[in-house]
Amino acid sequence: MNNKLSILIPLIAIAVQTTSAQEKPAAYKQEVNGTKLSFEMQAIQGGEFMMGSKKGKADEQPVHKVKIDPFWMSVHEVTWDIYEPFLYKDYEKSHSTAAIPANVDAVTRPTKPYLDMTFGMGKEGQPALAMTNYNAIQYCKWLYARTGVFYRLPTEAEWEYACRAGTTTEYSFGDDAGKLGDYAWYAANSGDKTQLVGQKKANPWGLYDMYGNVAEWTYDQYQEDFYAGVTGNKANNPVAVPSKLYPHAVRGGAYNDEPNDMRSASRLPSNPSWKQLDPQIPKSNWWFPEAPFVGMRLVRPVNPPSKAEIEAYYNRAPIKDN
Repeated sequence: MNNKLSILIPLIAIAVQTTSAQEKPAAYKQEVNGTKLSFEMQAIQGGEFMMGSKKGKADEQPVHKVKIDPFWMSVHEVTWDIYEPFLYKDYEKSHSTAAIPANVDAVTRPTKPYLDMTFGMGKEGQPALAMTNYNAIQYCKWLYARTGVFYRLPTEAEWEYACRAGTTTEYSFGDDAGKLGDYAWYAANSGDKTQLVGQKKANPWGLYDMYGNVAEWTYDQYQEDFYAGVTGNKANNPVAVPSKLYPHAVRGGAYNDEPNDMRSASRLPSNPSWKQLDPQIPKSNWWFPEAPFVGMRLVRPVNPPSKAEIEAYYNRAPIKDN
């Protein structure tokens, strides 16, 4: 495996600068312009934390100190309510209260799936799911066209930092997996399906469903031994910049997972078998028909990159399946 360690490049990074007390981010609600849709963003202050777990699997070690710059993270997983207008232009038109911005037409939309991507689990208030990593990034591009705000996927380090919420235990509520049902939908209580977001207790930083319901995409390439190289300056906002289609790092566990897969440090690599049922040749860039357990959550950097860097992030061509 390629162990090359890349520091988070400007197009996905918060600018490297100290944020003064006056500049500390505050929580806000993002309105999707020209619609009645909105979503909540929670402020995540920057800081340092110990990433990984001594009690976990080999890919969670060694435990290492990481520095993270401040950002915002969506309070909830992205739901079908705010995701579906991106999927279908006619749906977007029918749910818009004003003219659709011209630049929205420049956003490439997913190919229409050949099956019901909710898998019968419902839409309103339910987490959107089964999208590819590329699909998730293009959704962020659509939001940018609609709102003028740069949204992206979290890095693995940002995700774990926000999930831990200042804790050092296996879960943000401690080490007792017996309490998991208060915070997560997982194999023991989900009925083998997703549930409405935000019903369980939030973590100490006000984020819901960080464990369970749907597992969540990060931007990173999954590398089993990545942590071994995260030292010195490389521990500042680290990221494994993706260069191939598989695997990407997925976090948080899902409705059909066991408690060990819910831990703050637990990592899951994406897998080409998630497209096994896709009849297309080549396989779709947009959907994972056999991954109804993966969804997404949004991040916004406090100090956004330049317009050119934002466009480079969104417009990177998809890596093709074999």
